[in-house]
Amino acid sequence: MSEIPSELRFMASHEWIRVENDGTAYVGISDHAQSALGDLVYVELPEVGDTITAGDEAGVVESVKAASDIYAPLTGEVVAINEALNDNPELVNSDPYGDGWIYRIRMADPEELEDLLSAEEYAEQIEEEADDQAED
Repeated sequence: MSEIPSELRFMASHEWIRVENDGTAYVGISDHAQSALGDLVYVELPEVGDTITAGDEAGVVESVKAASDIYAPLTGEVVAINEALNDNPELVNSDPYGDGWIYRIRMADPEELEDLLSAEEYAEQIEEEADDQAED
């Protein structure tokens, strides 16, 4: 099974968020998602200063197999982007919860975190998806 750090929150669409003490949060895609996509060749990043709304598209990741939208787990302002991904999109593959983060957001409403999945809930979702695929 994919690595799932317990301190993170997740969207059903496989984005993760790690909240920092300063009211900002890092956003990326899960180990499960990067594994399903395969080798990433391009990451479309949001712009610093963009205001994004929870659930809206905030970027795109492209692999040799497919392109996939990245959705915003929370509403807020983009305060940083991982510019290293411009030259090394494969960082998302090699370290999805570390150097492969995609952007950092200043949260407008931390209560939105309650709408996200815990690591345990996310693990259950992945397991259910795998069971459903095995049945097909």
